[in-house]
Amino acid sequence: MGIRIGILGYGNLGRGVECAVRQNEDMELVAVFTRRDPDTVSILTDTAKVCDIADAAAWKDRIDVMILCGGSATDLPVQTPEYVKYFNVIDSFDTHAKIPEHFAKVDAAARDAGHIGIISVGWDPGMFSLNRLYANAILPEGKDYTFWGKGVSQGHSDAIRRIAGVKNAKQYTIPVEAALEAARSGDNPELTTRQKHTRECFVVLEEGADAAKVEREIQTMPNYFADYDTTVHFISEEELLADHSGIPHGGFVLRSGVTGWEKEHKHLIEYRLKLDSNPEFTASVLTAYARAAHRLAQEGQSGCKTVFDIAPACLSARSAEELRASML
Repeated sequence: MGIRIGILGYGNLGRGVECAVRQNEDMELVAVFTRRDPDTVSILTDTAKVCDIADAAAWKDRIDVMILCGGSATDLPVQTPEYVKYFNVIDSFDTHAKIPEHFAKVDAAARDAGHIGIISVGWDPGMFSLNRLYANAILPEGKDYTFWGKGVSQGHSDAIRRIAGVKNAKQYTIPVEAALEAARSGDNPELTTRQKHTRECFVVLEEGADAAKVEREIQTMPNYFADYDTTVHFISEEELLADHSGIPHGGFVLRSGVTGWEKEHKHLIEYRLKLDSNPEFTASVLTAYARAAHRLAQEGQSGCKTVFDIAPACLSARSAEELRASML
């Protein structure tokens, strides 16, 4: 029997985890937990059950790792400290400023229960965080740059859809090529928010809505668009479905640094992601870390962890001997 996986929440991310589990031969999906009526939720795995979220705790002895697929705004701050009482858990909490507070709550609950909770797993935070840490450790004198995109920002798209007169919308975050090249130059430029990214919006209006008013509301929205050069395109619903139905994303993490007694040599470390599906890639990272959670739990460890605390070998289904022979 493989590592027994549960999925809590069956949206885009939950569906991605289901697909990822299928690609990992040492894992099996045993149950999906949903707030919807389980009879209305159809999953792809014939051998797994769909259950009401209220029944999750009853599965505590039948699931090795529960992967939490809720949102960071309201779901995960409540769910992760709650479900780590019953399971080893993984989440993708991505509100960067609140990670220390989230960690403290999950750590206390996990230690009380003797479980492992790994938080803020994905690509940013997650894989980008690891690359920032490695690069800072290797080049202590230098400067970090993170660029996101080109990709769909689900939070920004949702913010547009909440504007009166908007029927549907997708928003893309796009790195400015000149800023990317400046970061790569080794001159360590200071780049403002506006210089690093632009935002492009594709909007379907409700019948009779005022396009100029909607455009103005988008471009002046604080925390979302006001600090960026933002272009708004008004298109038909058919065009949106045909041309903008995917959820691509990605980005770059760079560190530009120097070495040598006189700091005479420049170096650039760059890590890039180019993703067809943001939720499916995030789900794949979560699934790899589920393996690590299971291994740490088997060793008798407990408490909250982040990607910084997990040895790379813990993520792989291969043995330490295989890894040394094939990848070192």
